[in-house]
Amino acid sequence: MRKIQIWSDGACNTSDRNGGYGAVLIENGEIREIWGGQKYTTNNRMELLAALIAIESLEEPYEIELVSDSLYVVNAIDKKWIYDWAKNDFHCRKNNDLWERMLKMLSFHSITSRWVRGHNGSKYNERADELAQIGKDSLKENLTSLDY
Repeated sequence: MRKIQIWSDGACNTSDRNGGYGAVLIENGEIREIWGGQKYTTNNRMELLAALIAIESLEEPYEIELVSDSLYVVNAIDKKWIYDWAKNDFHCRKNNDLWERMLKMLSFHSITSRWVRGHNGSKYNERADELAQIGKDSLKENLTSLDY
């Protein structure tokens, strides 16, 4: 099984609720970047969407190390909270549409997650944050590209 490392991050303005997501995918030293934005969203949704979009971009099963500064995302995967939520059909769970998609990805890929402190000088975490900002800012400029 191929291995890949994914660094993901989300961003959201509380004033206009424009959000962005970004991810850096690293496989065998090759780097691919993904970014995008959504209107009327939340930071947690963008954090989760960043990881999800990156994982869904992989067309074959991978062994994935997901690195995020979001405990919301990391704990749901690492502590297996997502499986408890699924037992209740994600009832009363925010972002249930995204968590359902993530559950499918967990059955397709082998995914481990690792938390990293945000804005702490980690090269790829900082880059994922920059991409999330680009995604958020693209809403002002009406850009549509998912690839940077």
